[in-house]
Amino acid sequence: MKNFTNIAKAYALKNALAHGGKAAQGNVISSLFHEGLKKEDVKDVAKEISEIIKEVNSLSPEEQEKEFEKLAKFTDEREIREGLDELPGVDAKKGVVMRFRPAPSGPLHVGHLISNMPSELYVKKYGGKFYVIIDDTDPSTTLPESYENIKKDCDWAFGQGSVYKYLNASDRLEIYYKYAKQLIEKDAAYVCTCLPEEFKKFSEAKQDCPCRNLSKKEVLARWKKMHDKNGYKEGEAVLRFKTLKSEGGMKHKNPAMRDFPLARINLEKHPKQGKKFRVWPLMNLAVPVDDMELGMTHIIRGKDHRDNAERQRIFFEVFGKKYPYAFFIGRIKFKDMELSKRKITAAIKEGKFSGWEDERLPTVASLRKRGFKPEAFAKFVESRGLTEVDKVMDSREFFKVIENFGKGL
Repeated sequence: MKNFTNIAKAYALKNALAHGGKAAQGNVISSLFHEGLKKEDVKDVAKEISEIIKEVNSLSPEEQEKEFEKLAKFTDEREIREGLDELPGVDAKKGVVMRFRPAPSGPLHVGHLISNMPSELYVKKYGGKFYVIIDDTDPSTTLPESYENIKKDCDWAFGQGSVYKYLNASDRLEIYYKYAKQLIEKDAAYVCTCLPEEFKKFSEAKQDCPCRNLSKKEVLARWKKMHDKNGYKEGEAVLRFKTLKSEGGMKHKNPAMRDFPLARINLEKHPKQGKKFRVWPLMNLAVPVDDMELGMTHIIRGKDHRDNAERQRIFFEVFGKKYPYAFFIGRIKFKDMELSKRKITAAIKEGKFSGWEDERLPTVASLRKRGFKPEAFAKFVESRGLTEVDKVMDSREFFKVIENFGKGL
């Protein structure tokens, strides 16, 4: 086979990126069969494939991604392939537990389908539980109409029977508070009163801020003060994760890992909770807590969330828990289609569109109104697999592909 080494390495990298950084020899050999490798020749190249896989598996996910970008041209995307990639570590009896966390700040769109439908499809494949957790922990951006609309969109996209349960993160604040207090008691979190620009300077200098070394007693007092209506005002205090010494602390090589924020004060009225709470969790408190509490086994997310995944892995480490299998997928970059919920919502408010169902929009509500079938999107998602490679398309090309998948339904 011409260019065998490059082709084998490309598929090893592709398989590793799709399976938590570890390529499997069987999967790589299977891909090479599609490239023309004969079964009778496997014994002649098995040793080389093993060495390539060993080399690939020794790389970090970031290094694997960079290497794959160089060799991606040697792989066949095989857009028409059937079925989902197998997931590692699946319990044959219990199946998998997976989730989708939509923010109620605007309409769900085609991008949400592409990036989150794989999780629901895997629950169908293996059995288990699938949670839709409405991430409504920012009173400033939560839209009241989003609750009903998200449920309607998800019922259409996933099927009412396949969704195990809907949860609102704002109903779980006491659970997040419990874990926050435990972090403080484990000396893994502290309340910081430094101004944002001051903390940024400490971070850039890889130095501890003055709040980092306060006693647990003082930190707990500050945490209580965050909740007191006569205590800190909005913007005066934030709960921070205390990056572990084993991870480098404030000298961590990645600035994003240095004492990242977990909760802050927000005094705006919440659509569901009103003024009951004043301290609201951020992503890297609410998400890992829910993943632990609900027993997530596998997580699929966009590759732009690598830093968040690493933050949450460290969070799990503090509690002595094994982090779920994590997979990252690339984006479909549309040349001519706006997928920003903020911009879509603003355009609707400005009267440029009639609402979430406007047929000119790429929203799930619009797709439903235009007669698309969710099964066609599911076939597209299956055909892509868990690839980290971004794909650039225009809307006409994309919807033609979806229509072709829909013809066989």
